[in-house]
Amino acid sequence: MSPEYAMEGLFSVRSDVYSFGILILEIITGQKNSSFHNMEGSLNIVGYAWQMWNSDKGEQLIDPLIRASSSPSAAREALRCVHMALLCVQDHAGDRPDIPYVVLALGSDSSVLPMPRPPTFTLQCTSSDRDRFRGKAGDESYSACDLTVTMLQGR
Repeated sequence: MSPEYAMEGLFSVRSDVYSFGILILEIITGQKNSSFHNMEGSLNIVGYAWQMWNSDKGEQLIDPLIRASSSPSAAREALRCVHMALLCVQDHAGDRPDIPYVVLALGSDSSVLPMPRPPTFTLQCTSSDRDRFRGKAGDESYSACDLTVTMLQGR
């Protein structure tokens, strides 16, 4: 679900582009966004893909079954798909490409894709944070969500 729809209830053609990007990431990684879990602290598949892409480990995103059964050119195509997916899942709808551009760019190796912007909603925890938030059976519950409330009072 696109951020603008989740936060404000706004739906547009670019919302479909966001969903298409998620679908590409799910196919390439072999993992569902709805049940994504990884121990590196990423909140979702978008955050994980961005972390891997940004640290030049994009090839590690590719499902091992795809990597094992494909040629080097197929691996390049998969990385291009990841790049396009990251463009499709950018937070601001105006930053996302439209579908005709996506189709054209995926069908051509010659076009240069722009760099995607980092996603807003990612979570990074250290291992000590994960242990603290996990809690133990019988312990009070823990949460990674901190909230500060300020009450303003007039004179």
